[in-house]
Amino acid sequence: MFESAEIGHSIDKETFEAEVPALREALLEAQYELKQQSRFPVIVLINGIEGAGKGETVKLLNEWMDPRLIDVLTFDQQTDEELARPPAWRYWRALPPKGRMGVFFGNWYSQMIQGRVHGQFKDAVLDQAIAGAERLEQMLCDEGALIIKFWFHLSKKQMKARLKALRDDPLHSWRISPLDWQQSQTYDRFVRFGERVLRRTSRDFAPWHVIEGSDPHYRSLAVGRILLESLQAALAVDPKAKHKSNVAPLGRSIDNLNLIGALDMTQRLDKKDYQEQLVTEQARLAGLLRDKHMRRHALVAVFEGNDAAGKGGAIRRVAAALDPRQYRIVPIAAPTEEERAQPYLWRFWRHVPARGKFTIFDRSWYGRVLVERVEGFCSPADWMRAYSEINDFEEQLSNAGVVVVKFWLAIDQQTQLQRFEEREQIPFKRYKITEEDWRNRDKWDVYTEAVGDMVDRTSTEIAPWTLVEANDKRWARVKVLRTINDALEAAFAKDKK
Repeated sequence: MFESAEIGHSIDKETFEAEVPALREALLEAQYELKQQSRFPVIVLINGIEGAGKGETVKLLNEWMDPRLIDVLTFDQQTDEELARPPAWRYWRALPPKGRMGVFFGNWYSQMIQGRVHGQFKDAVLDQAIAGAERLEQMLCDEGALIIKFWFHLSKKQMKARLKALRDDPLHSWRISPLDWQQSQTYDRFVRFGERVLRRTSRDFAPWHVIEGSDPHYRSLAVGRILLESLQAALAVDPKAKHKSNVAPLGRSIDNLNLIGALDMTQRLDKKDYQEQLVTEQARLAGLLRDKHMRRHALVAVFEGNDAAGKGGAIRRVAAALDPRQYRIVPIAAPTEEERAQPYLWRFWRHVPARGKFTIFDRSWYGRVLVERVEGFCSPADWMRAYSEINDFEEQLSNAGVVVVKFWLAIDQQTQLQRFEEREQIPFKRYKITEEDWRNRDKWDVYTEAVGDMVDRTSTEIAPWTLVEANDKRWARVKVLRTINDALEAAFAKDKK
């Protein structure tokens, strides 16, 4: 879920200084229109890793905008007055009125994550707090509020490097707080529980925006743009419309760096290495599916990817290792009339395998946030809501012992073009190429953006995405098999604990 916030986004100083004046002007205009219309309040929630620039960014926003219309509040330890009342009371009394903006540090998410990290309560209490936060935000949005949620992120390596640099700098060592040192020791737990919270509370009406915090220019522009886009979208809503709750837009990368673009597409395997590794991994998979621990598990493999990325070939190499009675391949096409009459996840629930079995999905439930999104087959509210619905679906599978592995097979545009042209020249492959495939090439950038959002919002600890560099089919097939085997072995190892 934090993959895009660890790939090194950056903006140079010249670009930053050139873009800031126009952004500041637009933010001020939106802020004054917000006050003039006074139709809804804006609630900005600030969370994330210590040292990722939360305070510096909010300070900068106060400089860019009119601070008289912004209330910045920090919720530290509860006072006696607050302890004598329900936990949400302290937040209710601080809500901004219509036409104003409230920035909340140490909000309801901070309290629940920190409490779980430090063992003050167990998962059941955390789940209750998550459900309560979701109900609160739904109610606020139904009343017209605009909620914008930021998670400022640093990788563990970036956090340690920051602390070391500050510790070794006499002029700035004072900037390291006790909370910084504390979180450096609990980083893994903080991120794990943070992901759980984000996974369950990123909804169409209040999605999370994960901001890479290592570069101050990038994070400042990213936050400024997301804030501006959210304000403009909410201000543009017809106040007379029947459905008045605001649906916030998703943030965008502002430096052309994305997860797919960060892949090393030069990965290769020569024929000899490929044959040796393929046989080894196929034998490994066959053994794992016969292992006694498989009686406690099922296996689901999801294959998505660019057209002509080699999904079919990878699936065939997986299936070749197995007895046909052990697995089932489910190809997913456009929904039938029967399927359209049901919630969109219904047709996938029908194919969930029993324990000891393996189901391969050639395309999947991710069509809702890919083709349906890009082609306009569902509304933005529908596909934005789908991220949390998919995460919940996969969490239910995981809780039932299903091992979920998900692959995005990625190729570059030139490789795709070559494969399209080859398919047209080979009679037995012509059926694989359609007019729709050619048409989709014109939407390459839009699909790439959708894939990035998909991975960011649904790559979780329980069901992570594996991005496969598929320009070389040999490399891709071996990586797929190895990933499935590693996932099964990890699940079996947990059984032994």
